Amino acid sequence: MMLKHTLIALALFTVSAASASTLVYGATGEPVNLESGNIVERTSMLPQVQIYDTLVWVQDGTVQARPALATHWKSNSTATEWTFTLRKGVKFHDGTPFNADAVVFNVMRWWDPGFEYGYRDSGKAFGIWGQLLGGYKGSADGLLKNVQKLDEFTVKFTLNKPYASFPQLIGAGYFGIASPTAIKAQGAKYGTPASRPVGTGPFEFVEWLSGDHITLKPNRTYWGVKSNTDQLIIRFIADANQRLNELRAGSIDFTSDLVPDSLNLIKADRNLRVVLKPSFNVGFLSLNVKNAYLKDEKVRQAISLAVNKKAIVEAFYGDLGYTDAGLLPSQLAWALDPNIKDYKFDPAQARKILKDANLNNVSFDLWYPPIARQYYPNPKALAEAIAVDLADVGIKVNLRTQDWAKWVKDSRTEPGYDSYIVGWIGDYGDPDNFYSAYYGPYTSLDSHYYPQELENLLVRARSVKDRNQKAALYQQIHQLTFKANVRIPLVHSRPVAATRSNVSGWVPSPLGVEAFNKVRKKASK
Repeated sequence: MMLKHTLIALALFTVSAASASTLVYGATGEPVNLESGNIVERTSMLPQVQIYDTLVWVQDGTVQARPALATHWKSNSTATEWTFTLRKGVKFHDGTPFNADAVVFNVMRWWDPGFEYGYRDSGKAFGIWGQLLGGYKGSADGLLKNVQKLDEFTVKFTLNKPYASFPQLIGAGYFGIASPTAIKAQGAKYGTPASRPVGTGPFEFVEWLSGDHITLKPNRTYWGVKSNTDQLIIRFIADANQRLNELRAGSIDFTSDLVPDSLNLIKADRNLRVVLKPSFNVGFLSLNVKNAYLKDEKVRQAISLAVNKKAIVEAFYGDLGYTDAGLLPSQLAWALDPNIKDYKFDPAQARKILKDANLNNVSFDLWYPPIARQYYPNPKALAEAIAVDLADVGIKVNLRTQDWAKWVKDSRTEPGYDSYIVGWIGDYGDPDNFYSAYYGPYTSLDSHYYPQELENLLVRARSVKDRNQKAALYQQIHQLTFKANVRIPLVHSRPVAATRSNVSGWVPSPLGVEAFNKVRKKASK
């Protein structure tokens, strides 16, 4: 009976996908929620950027900032005050006018733990705000000092510290502007499958069927480029091979984060088109220095020597990935120290280090994500490869995973994982976005590594506008973090995506997600 139902559902989606009026995207998993500011990963961000607009976004296919809900922005001479001019004539999907009040309302939800409509007593944490902006209202480490409405279409942000890339930061895809009316009406359930999330974006929410799909419809009064489809369906298909098979069958129209091995299959199918997404990411092995073994820098050094990163990249990514000594991708290579050379694969030296330090029976858990990530198309197999390398030098790791939503939450909850393979896709084109995402008062809670020297360097680097001065500071940061062996870079990948041949207009963003309002689909012949 279950098989019969599955085949019927697949047939229905195949019919829908064959129609030019419906666009079907195969996503790598189900979002944690659809509440802007309350997510930390791209799986949730992808449907959110269809529903919500941010103040600032990027030009297609680049990391260059462009106006979105804000048409203009400027700072004072010290980059501690930022004034945004808002787009006029925009309305939320429920008819609520977009204005400065709406922006302040959303920021207060994310920033102020005491704000009435943040519903933190219901478990909402808005963790990405603390992760990227250092802390919340009342916190000594927080970046934001105040946000205020100057007039109906002008908002001013006052910062505790200089931040030269603040427009790109506040414009990150996590921070879509939601309707205050909808949030007040729906309360704590806002963003759940039982709610109706409301933004100003190119698509409006229709339904969320847990475990299966989200359905959206075009916003016919959108201020930007309007979609020409009748509906957009985002299906949750965790297995990369299944996504490819459904793409070949025509039951989905486009998808991403396929395994590199699928590249030749896609090229050989005349009904498909390869789309190579820009690489602006890093996958790395994160170690928790609170662990009894991993607190020892010799153990961490031995791990860096024991993992055969080049062999892993060759096996799992081929020509679509590379490994090096830095967290930063090639677009930000100007901020890396060119004199730092990565550890050579040297298991004999790793064994010697452990033996000389009398470090026997080293063992810890290694967690891997249960769904594919842009930088980990096959996370389980990659974790297994790391485990094999470590076992060869006498280090035993216990491989573990769990449901995606809980996996994300537990990674940032005390005591954290012993170790885990994780990664980052840049939110904007500044090195700080990669470093501050995993080094900071809040973002180091999983590793418990954040020395004062590193904090001082990061604070200084954020305040500098001159590229050469920034580079000198980030090279020092690179030296310090490389030596620590807490975030061990594994790979920078170029993800494989594909469409049916009758789909056009899709320009994947280096940021890992983009709105689909410019995607066009011709009727199948």
